[in-house]
Amino acid sequence: MNAAIRNSWIVAIALFALLFGSVSYVQFFAVDALNKNPSNQRQLVKSFCSARGPILVDGQAIAESVATNTDCKYQRTYNDPLLYAGLTGFFSKWSGQYGIEADMSAELTGKSDDALFERISQIFTGEQPQGRSVELTIDSEIQKLALDMIPDGIGGSIVVQNPKTGAIIAMASKPTYDTNLMATHDKTAFDASMAELVKVPGINLAGSSAFTQVYAPGSVFKIIDTAAALESGKYNKDSMLPNPAELTFPGMDYALPNYAYGQCYTKDKASFTFALENSCNTPFASIALDLGQDAITAQAEKFGFNDNSLSFPSAVETSRFPGSQGKLDDAALAQSAIGQLNVVATPLQISMMTAAIANGGQQMAPNLVKTVRTPDLKTVSSLTPEVLRQSTTPEIASQIKDWMVSVVDNGIATAAGVPGVKVAGKTGTAELGDGLNNAWFTGFAPADDPQVVVTIVMPKVDVATGAQLTSPNASKLFKAVLNK
Repeated sequence: MNAAIRNSWIVAIALFALLFGSVSYVQFFAVDALNKNPSNQRQLVKSFCSARGPILVDGQAIAESVATNTDCKYQRTYNDPLLYAGLTGFFSKWSGQYGIEADMSAELTGKSDDALFERISQIFTGEQPQGRSVELTIDSEIQKLALDMIPDGIGGSIVVQNPKTGAIIAMASKPTYDTNLMATHDKTAFDASMAELVKVPGINLAGSSAFTQVYAPGSVFKIIDTAAALESGKYNKDSMLPNPAELTFPGMDYALPNYAYGQCYTKDKASFTFALENSCNTPFASIALDLGQDAITAQAEKFGFNDNSLSFPSAVETSRFPGSQGKLDDAALAQSAIGQLNVVATPLQISMMTAAIANGGQQMAPNLVKTVRTPDLKTVSSLTPEVLRQSTTPEIASQIKDWMVSVVDNGIATAAGVPGVKVAGKTGTAELGDGLNNAWFTGFAPADDPQVVVTIVMPKVDVATGAQLTSPNASKLFKAVLNK
């Protein structure tokens, strides 16, 4: 009899342990896989109606869950949405989540792996489950200044970055939109808003065009040509480069012209200083023809081109050199070397390239997340600067920096200058046809102790408009950051 009772107890305990283990596994270990299952609409609705943690800038919530009196207990609300739409993204019951809402969802819902004990505590204490807060690296004043610099109707982007840490100080782009329209509980209202938004030319609901869109970089790519030339050992700071009015190619009815708006036409041979100050085309095309496609590609990749794994934490569109053409003929290589043909880059990639020069050749990983905190304000993670790669040597970076300073002091980027501050910069004009260009500026300041990188692109503008919207605005951003 005792043996029968003992065996019954053993079976009961084993069944209890099995049941408890199964519940624990589902509740704590399999939860992420179940939550991410696209078929799990119940989880989407539950998460949409729960108290997600806020997204913060300068300590203020730019996205938060607000209590309601409806069956859905919380409404996701965005504050100053036009300013931050490209970064926060949105969380929708009807179409899912995007931007930081998606990429930091585990933290915002309090369901990240390291929050296990928080979830256990909430279950046993009966507390309302709450997500963690995510604070961004963005400076609200610089973000607003940058967004206001982009005219409505021009799909421009501006990136302001700390070259020493990789932190994003501002990332603004247009067109932008009201993310509250996407977070509505009303399906009819959501459908109507979505139908209108998708009609907006250049709109990207998945994230800012600063990291989701690629553009022909034009002459800002000459920084990479210059680094490749110096690293090859075939060129040095005193080298004289061929600077013909145009480059011709045997057997081809094509000629690559020199840049028409500087002083390139005044010399048939040019130093690196002169060629960069005036953004001459033919010297850098000649360098690429001399070194070959593989050398330029290798140098571009040292700066981050062709890297399809970058995130900050949102996934970044891949910048590409030489594009999808494979082996280039001489004419195509010459065009590619000046950032044309199929060469494309995100504004974030050009910012990272410039930041590597500013940081002694060392490229830091970009980051948009400053801190993650629990509901009781305990910091669980904070930005730790991370070296992404060594793009070039400190000596070569220093030399390129000096030439970029000369571009601002004596060349075609004088409008980027700041009184009393040494500024390094490079302009770019990627020709698109019909008199339109992608107008670029990228640079950093102070050149002798870089604190800030500014990269601006204004796509599909004429030369005069591009000149007005790039270098002068860079100067204003340098001043704003350095005066804080």
